[in-house]
Amino acid sequence: MLPVYDKTTSWEYCDLSGQKRKCLPQDVPVHTRSMDLQRNKMKRVTGISRFPFLTELNLSRNKIMEFPHEMINMQKLEGLYLNQNNIRYIPEGIFPNLRSLKFLKLSTNRLAKLPSDINQGTSITYLNLSKNCLKDIQPLVGLPKLKELFVEKNQLTELPSQLFQNGTCELTVCKAKGNPLRCPPEEVCAGGVMDIQNYFQHMDENPNTRSAWTVKTMFLGCSMAGKSTLCRSLREGKPVAIAVEDRTEGIEISQLYAEGIRFLFWDFAGQEEYYLTHHVFITPRALVILTVDLASYSIVDPQSFRDQLWFWINNIQLRVPDSVVLLVGTHCDQCTDQEEVMEKKTDIEEKVKTMLANRRTVLKQQKRNLEENANPSLFTDQLEELDCLLEYNLKVLDLITIDCTRMEDIGKLRSHVLTCIQSESVFLCSGCILPKSYETVSQAIHTLIALHEIPQHGIIQLEELSDFILNHVKLSSESLNSILRSLLRYLHRIGVIIWYEDISVLSDRVFIQPSFLISMFKTIVRHDLVQQLEGVSRDLLMQEGALVKEKFTWVDDLRCRGTLHNAAMRILVRRAIEKLIKDDDDLVEEVVGTKREEGIILTLLQHFEVCLPTLVGGGLNPQAPVFTPGEKQWESTSEAKRDPNGACLFPIYLKDDLIVCQKWGENRQDDLSVHVYFLPEIPHGFFHRVIVKTCSLYPTHWVGREQCLLCCGNRLCLVRQEKRDEDPFIEIRCRRPEIDEEFRQLWDLILAVISKLFVLSRQWPGLTQQIHTPCPERGCPHYFTWRDWQELNNTDFYNLVKEEKLVCKGGHTRRTELIFPKDKYMSL
Repeated sequence: MLPVYDKTTSWEYCDLSGQKRKCLPQDVPVHTRSMDLQRNKMKRVTGISRFPFLTELNLSRNKIMEFPHEMINMQKLEGLYLNQNNIRYIPEGIFPNLRSLKFLKLSTNRLAKLPSDINQGTSITYLNLSKNCLKDIQPLVGLPKLKELFVEKNQLTELPSQLFQNGTCELTVCKAKGNPLRCPPEEVCAGGVMDIQNYFQHMDENPNTRSAWTVKTMFLGCSMAGKSTLCRSLREGKPVAIAVEDRTEGIEISQLYAEGIRFLFWDFAGQEEYYLTHHVFITPRALVILTVDLASYSIVDPQSFRDQLWFWINNIQLRVPDSVVLLVGTHCDQCTDQEEVMEKKTDIEEKVKTMLANRRTVLKQQKRNLEENANPSLFTDQLEELDCLLEYNLKVLDLITIDCTRMEDIGKLRSHVLTCIQSESVFLCSGCILPKSYETVSQAIHTLIALHEIPQHGIIQLEELSDFILNHVKLSSESLNSILRSLLRYLHRIGVIIWYEDISVLSDRVFIQPSFLISMFKTIVRHDLVQQLEGVSRDLLMQEGALVKEKFTWVDDLRCRGTLHNAAMRILVRRAIEKLIKDDDDLVEEVVGTKREEGIILTLLQHFEVCLPTLVGGGLNPQAPVFTPGEKQWESTSEAKRDPNGACLFPIYLKDDLIVCQKWGENRQDDLSVHVYFLPEIPHGFFHRVIVKTCSLYPTHWVGREQCLLCCGNRLCLVRQEKRDEDPFIEIRCRRPEIDEEFRQLWDLILAVISKLFVLSRQWPGLTQQIHTPCPERGCPHYFTWRDWQELNNTDFYNLVKEEKLVCKGGHTRRTELIFPKDKYMSL
C-alpha cells in the first residue's frame, strides 16, 4: 500500500498534471514526497534526482521515450507510474538500486525486452507490463515479493514455470489475457494463479506432452451463399447437395479430422434474425470461412459488395479483430464462364484491400484530430484506444473459387485450409501444449458421449461429470478437480463444449453437446417465429394450460409489439425438445422452466441481452437511489424480480418507433443532446442490446426498433441510433430543466446511459468511441469533444470543464451545463 498524502500540504505533494510541461519544474521543493506529472508533454525526464525524498512519482500519459536513467538515485521511491508513454528500452543497473520500489506500472509502452536485473527490485509487489511488445518475461523470475503481475496484450507464447513454483511463489494475481499463449493456454491463465500452478505441476508429472491442434472454424456469409453445402462437403470429402428446406437455422456444429488436426465446424445461419445470437458463440482465435455467392455478386452494384463482404468483414473486425478470414467464392458453376469468375475474384480482392486500408486511414485521421486539440493530454486514453485498433491485424486471405459439385474442388479447398492452419505466419496459436492428464480427461469426456453415459441432450451437473470421468481415468479426485475447470474453459473456447462459468445460476452445468443448446436457441430466435407460433396445436396449448384465444394474443403481441409471452416460449421450446428426446419431463422443466421458475433458455437469452423481461416489483420507494455513474455498486432498495410467467421484449422483432415518437414529441432547440460515435461502425445488433441494457435500469420505458425512451421520475431520456454524414452514432437527449438545480439529475441520467454504452462496447475489441456535444445553436455544424472521463470519480464527472461558459468554433456562447456535466451547486 502506497502512502496517501494530503494534497493541501504543498511541500509533501506537488500536482503538476495536465500543464503541457516539456521538462521538470525548477521551483519545486527538494523535500517533496509525491509528484504528479501525468498528462504532460515530456519526452525525456532530466533532473529528477534533485528530489531524493520522493516516494511516489507519476509520469504516466506523457511522451517519454527513454526510461529515466537518473532513477538509479531514487532510493526512497516506492511507487512509480510510467504507463502510457513510448518507452522501448530499460537500461541495466537501475533496479538493483531501487530497493524501496513496491509499485511499478509500465503498461502501454513499446517494451520489447526486460532488463536482466529487474528481478533485483526486491521490494516490488505490484508490476504492470500489459500492452507492450514483450515476447519473454523470464527476467522476472526471482522477484521475491511479487504478488500482482499484469502482462496482458503482449506477444507471449509461454510463461516461465519458475514464477509459479510452490514454496517460492508469492503471486496472488496474474493476468495474461490477450497473448498467443501456448504454455499454459490462455484458458488456464484465466483461472488464476492456482490453476497455472496446477498446470505446471501436471506438466512436470507428464513430461511426454505434445501440442493439441484443434481449430474452431466458423462459416459465415449471407443466406443461401452455400455455407452449409461447403461445410458438409469439406467434412465428407466429397460434394454434398443441400436442399433449400434444409438450410441452416441458427448454428450447426460438426467435426473433421485431417492430418492430425481436429476441425470443429460451426455453420452460422445467414438470415438477419440470427445475427443477434452470433455474438454468443463467435470466439477469438478461430478460422473464419466467409462464403461469397459469385453467381449473384455484382461488380457494378456497390450494395452487392456491402451485403456479401463488407458487412461480414466489418463485424468480424469489430468482434474478433485478430482473426484470419478465408474468402471462398461459391456457385462458380452458375457463372457464365471462367473469365467472369476471375473478374469477380479480382474485383472482390481489390475492394477488400481498399476497405481495410480505408479503415486504417479513418483511424489515423481521427487520431490526428485528437492530437491537434489545444490540450491533447486530456485525450490520452482515447488516443491509446486508437493506437490499439491500429495494431490489430485482421488477415483476409485471397479469395479461392470453387465449384461445390466437383470432387477436385473440394479437395483443393481442404488442402488450402490445411496450408493456412499450418502456416504460423498466418494462423497463430492453433496448437496449445497440454499435459497428458488434460488429454486423458478430454478423451474420457468423448468416451462418455460415445457410450451414452451422458444423456443425449448433454446437459450435466459439473459434480456429476467429475464423478463420471473418475470412472474412466487413473486420476485422484483431487488431481481431477485441480484441472477440470481449466480444461472445460479450454474446451469451451475451441467449441467442443459450452460452459457458462460467468453465469452464476448456470455455472454448475456443462453443455457437453453444444448443438442441443443451439437447437433450443433457434426455436426462439428465428426468421419465421410468427409462423411457428401460429402453428402451435391445441394439444400443446393444453399442456401449458392455455386457450386457443391466448395464442392469437401471443401472435398479435409478437407482430405489433415485439413481445413474446413466456408461456409461448415454453411451448415452442418444449415442442423442439420432444422432437429430439422422448419422455424426459425433468429435462423439459430444466430447459423450459415453469410458471414459477425460469428455465435455462430464458436465463441465457436475458444474460446475453437478446430480450428484456417483464418485471414484478413491490410498491414504489421514494427513497430508492438513482443510478449514478462512478458509484461502485447500485442496488434497488425494493428489488424487482423477473416474472417467469410474464413476457419478454425482443427489440429485433419490432417494426417501427411509433410509440416512442408519440411519447417524446418533437425535438426542441434547447434540449440537452450528446452524441456517442462508434468507429468504424456501430456493430449489427448493438443498439438492440443497448435497449435491453438501459431499459433494465429504468422500469418505465417505451421501446421502438431504433429508439427507446427512458423515464426516471419526471425526467425523460431519449436514446436512438442515428447516422449523419455517413457517421453512425447514438444520441442521448433530454429536455432542458426548468430550474438550474435539476441539471445535475439530468446529467446523471445521461451519464448512466453513456456508462452502459461503454460497458457493452468492451465486448467488441475492434471498436472505439468518442463523445461529442453538438453546438445548440440552430444550424451550427460545430461540436464540443469530450475529454477522457471513464477513470474519473463521481465528483470529477462534474469538473470536466472548469469554465462557466463555452464558445464553439462558430462563435456561439452557451452555459457549460448545456454542453458538459456541470453542477454549480455541488460545493454549496
